[in-house]
Amino acid sequence: MKLSTLFIFFLIAHSGFSQKSLDALLNKYNTRSVPYISVEELMMLQVNSDIEILDSREDDEYNVSHLKGASLVGFEDFSVDTISEEIPDKDTPIVVYCSVGIRSEMIGEKLKKAGYTNVKNLYGGIFEWKNKEYPVLNNNEKVTDSVHTFSKAWSKWLKEGIKVYSKEQ
Repeated sequence: MKLSTLFIFFLIAHSGFSQKSLDALLNKYNTRSVPYISVEELMMLQVNSDIEILDSREDDEYNVSHLKGASLVGFEDFSVDTISEEIPDKDTPIVVYCSVGIRSEMIGEKLKKAGYTNVKNLYGGIFEWKNKEYPVLNNNEKVTDSVHTFSKAWSKWLKEGIKVYSKEQ
């Protein structure tokens, strides 16, 4: 009985630690200038509403794994002008994401500065999405367990799925 109680305590403590660690990471790099949306909230919104989902990672990351319905907007070559052409209504609900939510906050800030009024940043990014065991798609739009982790250092935030790195990393 003591062993099972200890195991349950470990699981609870570990899951809480993981969440607190992600909170600490995001608090270190983000200012919350773009409000977060949880993966659970986005999953519900995808079913019931028209929402634009923007992937602010790079081509190689997107091709390995992305959210259903997401449009690749990139980070290095991001263009507000391109978004303005594709999403002319500045009140359109937009969720932007990246690996964990740092690059996406920067893209969200650019969108807000361009006049978009309903921009949210996916808390924990695609890593948190996959950690909750929600589906991700590959470049053939097929469900995959592979997730591009940006780098080996950042891969520690991905707990579920198969970690994929670029060749140079």
